[in-house]
Amino acid sequence: MKILSYNVNGIRAALKKGFIEWLIAANPDVLCIQETKAHKEQLDLTLFEDAGYKYHYWFSAQKKGYSSVAVLCKNKPNHVEYGTGIETMDFEGRNLRVDFDDISIMSLYLPSGTNDMRLDFKFNYMDEFQEYITNLRKEIPNLVICGDYNICHEAIDIHNPKMKGVSGFLPEERAWIGDFIDSGFIDTFRHFNKEPDHYSWWSYRANARNNNKGWRLDYCMASAPLKDKLKRAFILPNARHSDHCPVGVEIEI
Repeated sequence: MKILSYNVNGIRAALKKGFIEWLIAANPDVLCIQETKAHKEQLDLTLFEDAGYKYHYWFSAQKKGYSSVAVLCKNKPNHVEYGTGIETMDFEGRNLRVDFDDISIMSLYLPSGTNDMRLDFKFNYMDEFQEYITNLRKEIPNLVICGDYNICHEAIDIHNPKMKGVSGFLPEERAWIGDFIDSGFIDTFRHFNKEPDHYSWWSYRANARNNNKGWRLDYCMASAPLKDKLKRAFILPNARHSDHCPVGVEIEI
């Protein structure tokens, strides 16, 4: 199973930049999308169906044009879970899960901490999410959580490790994602790739992308029982429909 994750920073904008052509060429079995910034009623859904994704699911924020996640599937899942059931998390449309026979896949868009109020919201979300996932794994041990975590874990994951006072690389955020991994998850990209200079987000400023001054904010986290089934993990920096690029993992199911 080939799973890709992509923060598109607005699906309608991405569609105008060749997203469907890229999707057909990339050919994932499952695509987790973050920051669609759209309700499905605002989209021509036949575009995705004609590309081979008959089964598509959308979980949108209450606020139009904001946040929101989606999952596109080639095969029909057994169950689709919209949100977490936790009101403080779900009103911004940040979690969507599809369950298959041997694996469950979640599209996650973890909040950014753009100011003090949003940083408090982010920390609360992180705490509630960890508790939710700890309980969920008792029911679903084979879990892949793909998405934009809005956190760089280690110094190798950011072009300038001296940026310690910026949300996304705060010590508390890095500690949280480290604890999340230690709770029973595998950072699949780092499982296979130990080299520096691999990022998934670049600022639109100062020609950052062309100079590869980036951050690795996007992950495909696989629960520990899937370790021996992991075949490959990768980043696709040449996809340029967004300020992020896709990340992916292949798992033998």
